Amino acid sequence: MSFFVNMDATNPYCAGLDGVITAYGYCLSQIQLYGPTNFSPVINHVARIANTTLDGSKYHILLILTDGIITDMNDTKEAIINASGLPISIIIIGVGQADFAAMEELDGDVVRLQSRGRYAERDIVQFVAFRDFEDALKTLDFPMTQAKLAKAVLAEVPQQFLSYMKKRGVRPGIPRHGQNSFPPQP
Repeated sequence: MSFFVNMDATNPYCAGLDGVITAYGYCLSQIQLYGPTNFSPVINHVARIANTTLDGSKYHILLILTDGIITDMNDTKEAIINASGLPISIIIIGVGQADFAAMEELDGDVVRLQSRGRYAERDIVQFVAFRDFEDALKTLDFPMTQAKLAKAVLAEVPQQFLSYMKKRGVRPGIPRHGQNSFPPQP
């Protein structure tokens, strides 16, 4: 079953990080988590949204929290490869003590993601195991550990964003009034 974390079927957006955290807390009180765990439907859904703004006016970041057990690995690899040419980054945070080898494969840092002879156009996945930070978050240096976790989670997004913009020839600038394109730079 797929749904927006804010539980609003008509508007998936949250107002900033506080909005995401509030929506997540409310969502957890309304649902029961269970398998199977299929990533491909949500990746394909966000990819359809991202496909509507290829001009660089919007860039999408999908955050997936998982226990590491994935039941549609082949379909997920296909979905990521298909989305790799779109304005999207996918951040996967593994929670718990599961074997995250499949998530590492999706990340594609060591070996570019491939499926059925096709390769991802660019790396769009960042995987972080929460357990690598969990014990440190319980220490007195909570703010520093929290900052390190945030840095790890967002580490690849700037390069992923830039690689998309460069591939599309989108240059920085001020949007023209009423248009979703950027003026050429001298």
